[in-house]
Amino acid sequence: MYRCALAAAVAATFVAPAFVVSAQAQVQRSFPQNALRGAIVIGQPPEITLNGKTAMLAPGSRIRDQNNMIAMSAGLSGSKLLVNYTIDTSGLVKDVWILRSEEAAVKPWPSTPEQAQTWVFDATAQTWSKP
Repeated sequence: MYRCALAAAVAATFVAPAFVVSAQAQVQRSFPQNALRGAIVIGQPPEITLNGKTAMLAPGSRIRDQNNMIAMSAGLSGSKLLVNYTIDTSGLVKDVWILRSEEAAVKPWPSTPEQAQTWVFDATAQTWSKP
């Protein structure tokens, strides 16, 4: 009797998280209308290279990995990543989402604020269309 309870507890501990991770990967993430697409290279935090230009992460910025979990910038140091990102009012990078392959395949996606202002965004479908 005790072995059955112990085996069930061990199975629940190791098997259940696998279902949670796979379930999270199935959920479509919603990006805000002001999210731009770009390539980021994480340097010595808070320094980054954004689309080949030096930029800074904002204080309190959030980087989300492909499973929408918070990732620490120091752990990503030196990585070149395709991302969607937002800029705060000071011009600092505020929110970053590391893209999964199916998210990266959604094109077109604006890479400049000027494009985002002139293109049309469908928030439900998470797609952009050029006028």
